[in-house]
Amino acid sequence: MSFKSVVVVSNRLPITVEKVEKGQWVAHSSSGGLVTAMGPVLRNRRGKWIGWLGAQEMPDDASLNNILSKSSEELGYTLIPVDITSEEIEKYYYGFSNEILWPLFHDFLSNCNFDPQYVNVYRKVNRKFAQAIAEHTGEADYIWVQDYLLFLVAHELKEIGAQRQTGFFLHTPFPPLDIFIKLPWRFEMLEAILEYDLLGFQTERDKRNFLRCVRHLLKFNATGRGNIKKIVTKKGEVHVGTFPISIDFREFAKSAATEEVMETLRIIRRNHGNKQLILGVDRLDYTKGIPNRLRAFADVLARYPKMRGKTEFIQIVVPSRVDVDTYQALKQEIEALVGEINGLYAEEGWTPVYYMFHPVSRTELLAYYRACEIALITPLKDGMNLVAKEYCASNIDGNGVLILSEFAGAAAELHNGALLVNPYHIEHVSQSIYQAFSMELDEKRERMKKLRRSIYKNDIFHWVNSFVRTSVKNSNNVPEVDFFVPMP
Repeated sequence: MSFKSVVVVSNRLPITVEKVEKGQWVAHSSSGGLVTAMGPVLRNRRGKWIGWLGAQEMPDDASLNNILSKSSEELGYTLIPVDITSEEIEKYYYGFSNEILWPLFHDFLSNCNFDPQYVNVYRKVNRKFAQAIAEHTGEADYIWVQDYLLFLVAHELKEIGAQRQTGFFLHTPFPPLDIFIKLPWRFEMLEAILEYDLLGFQTERDKRNFLRCVRHLLKFNATGRGNIKKIVTKKGEVHVGTFPISIDFREFAKSAATEEVMETLRIIRRNHGNKQLILGVDRLDYTKGIPNRLRAFADVLARYPKMRGKTEFIQIVVPSRVDVDTYQALKQEIEALVGEINGLYAEEGWTPVYYMFHPVSRTELLAYYRACEIALITPLKDGMNLVAKEYCASNIDGNGVLILSEFAGAAAELHNGALLVNPYHIEHVSQSIYQAFSMELDEKRERMKKLRRSIYKNDIFHWVNSFVRTSVKNSNNVPEVDFFVPMP
């Protein structure tokens, strides 16, 4: 038989709710690759999306039901909310997920806060998600769980006696053994992860790290050739594979060519004059390597004086967790470096670093992607980094150069066209900036052609289809034609 329905389970629903004037509540649809890609699957298969609404204050029952009903009708699939209390948000989301798992999985052990209170609440919230799945789905449904916030869901489903076919995709990196073993609850987490039927990782390196942890800590060996490995545990079989996430290439390329983007592009060009523009776009986070990047730009200005006045670095930072001390300190460090560089090198009519600390609209972002000849994307560690792919897809003129950290998951796919760098090696990044600045147009276009071809071929729809096909194959189900995402 085929799966009756596909159910996506993530920390957040694809909508957010907001209280406006006169006590009215409104819903805003979320954008992003996962929402775009899963829409056709969920609509075609009478699907559902289970998650938290993301609001500290919740609407009354009547308003909530009205919002969910209207949003479900507009999206074409059913939205099921999981109620999370403010204490649970603090300890499950901000605590265990973002003060333990996030820094640990990105190799920032010193940023971990192993508060024992967090794990109990993490378990409790994962149980809530499992209960919502059990209540709103059946045994013939396929449950696809997303990311490190919900490691325990498959385990909790079995604990409450709900038999479901489950898949799990990790959007972050998976750490090497010597990092993972620092987690006090390492055995519990690893055993729980192995209760999914299919596990997906971004890169081969992440998959190898996971399999090594399983082999060393639990003494289970993986078998099989090719991408998909099989592990036989005391509780059953789990398949493990690599499925690099991507973007909707065609949509980005099409949107980048619109007149609205073109007009914004012309404004950017007028504001910055006839200079080569370098772009950095990041959420405020210590994993993104923004201070290292600024130091590399300062180094290139010191080493290559002829670049002064001929290039500008545009760094966009989207605010995130600014009330947390670590993030506030990072913001201050970034701003101090921007001030230092501009103070040292600015001349009349030229400011080396153009810094923005606020979100930008999609139109602005696409215009910056097109306006900037160089993208400087140098995270210290990243599961994938979709900004790199968005930049290339939007670079419809083919004149851009991608400088990419070798520690971004995207490097595994984009190494043939990008300039790969070690973001900790300031001089190397500096030299790569100069190389990109000096690169001949023919080489730029050849490199960008390779990058765009790779992303076009392996887009977000390919990601969904490859994961779901693997799930179907290894569950002995025969899919119906409309199960998969229709390719544009």
